[in-house]
Amino acid sequence: MKLTKLFFFAFLGLSVSLPGFADKDPNLKLIEARKGEMQLRSFNAGPLFGMAKGKIEYNAELAASAANNLKTLMALDMGRAWPEGTGNDNYPDATRALPAIWSNYSDLVGYAEDYAKAVNDLAANAGNGVDALKANIGALGQSCKGCHDDMRAKKKK
Repeated sequence: MKLTKLFFFAFLGLSVSLPGFADKDPNLKLIEARKGEMQLRSFNAGPLFGMAKGKIEYNAELAASAANNLKTLMALDMGRAWPEGTGNDNYPDATRALPAIWSNYSDLVGYAEDYAKAVNDLAANAGNGVDALKANIGALGQSCKGCHDDMRAKKKK
């Protein structure tokens, strides 16, 4: 009898608590996934920019690795993390993505093409010395900046 009561209360506890663990809105998981991917981009681009600016000592192995990581990230299919309606107009506390992403898709494709070219050029050259890194890092910065300027809301103060 005690065992039956134990199982009953354990089942009751789980049935009451599990819905609390489920996402109320699945779009929030998608937003978190794309933010995570952007954080990985930043994690890898940061040392490259630091080396190019002389704030971090140039390290060929790190430069090549970080640039190749950016290239690997481009191979991820993140399209499903960007469904229409998941911009800051509907999720102001979760994302800075502007609705323009979905209404100006041709602009977004252009930014993606610029980014891909910049990353590929950087991956081919970043480990070949600081001058090679410097010659290619500007295009990466411009491709990121262009998209962020037009497709991302400014940070709230």
